[in-house]
Amino acid sequence: MPVIDANGIKLYYEERGAGDPLVMIMGITARGAVWEKHAACWERSFRCILPDNRGVGLSDKPEGPYTSAQMADDYAALMDELGIARARVIGCSMGSIIAQQLALRHPQRVRSMVLMCTWARCDRYARDVFQHIIDIKSRLRPEEFATYIQLLIFAKPFWDNDAAYTEMRDGRTVPDPLPQPVHGLEGQAAACMNHNTLGDLDRIGCPCLVIGGRSDIFTPVWMAEETAARIPGCELHLYEGAGHAFHWEKIDDFNPRIREWFLAH
Repeated sequence: MPVIDANGIKLYYEERGAGDPLVMIMGITARGAVWEKHAACWERSFRCILPDNRGVGLSDKPEGPYTSAQMADDYAALMDELGIARARVIGCSMGSIIAQQLALRHPQRVRSMVLMCTWARCDRYARDVFQHIIDIKSRLRPEEFATYIQLLIFAKPFWDNDAAYTEMRDGRTVPDPLPQPVHGLEGQAAACMNHNTLGDLDRIGCPCLVIGGRSDIFTPVWMAEETAARIPGCELHLYEGAGHAFHWEKIDDFNPRIREWFLAH
């Protein structure tokens, strides 16, 4: 089992493909394996690294709170252990704030990066959403918790699609072999709520793409626009009719778009 010592914890990771490294950082509650359908496209061009963040999956789950800076240092240590001097980086949601910190704290390690459904700071709405996720984690049955997350991340067109809805409904009842403990979620949520790089983003010097969905109610458009505006030369792309999970809702466009962007940067 590929587990390494990184920044004082054990991090689990998987690899797909070969070539220049692409470090893929997943969001809150999610394991690195959630990248599978994206890695299936990108592994044809890159060495894809899919870790489990601290607090979830097969990585260590120490008591929190965690910070986005601390989790970025996890990834710098992971790269050290894997002999990766410099990599392309993509981060989804919480993974995007970790990527921001990686580019700020270890700028020589990041060749280029894509920030998905990202933010530079939380407002009251965002903080309360994260707190609500914590509050209901231990009170709802797993399928009820999964339904709430789906309501939060998928936009109406996806719910209106019969095939997509059937897949979501069926997915709620699939047992999680590695359920995230509440303290792991609390640690990750703290990193999300307390993240604030608004005054630092102008120091990011690598090529950057901010990408998201215009119908995202979890991390609304203003967050993506604010982040992109602060990063010098940053590109911004927002999908119409897509939410926080735009990368699933628009996967046929998203996968090749990201592959081509990284090949160009």
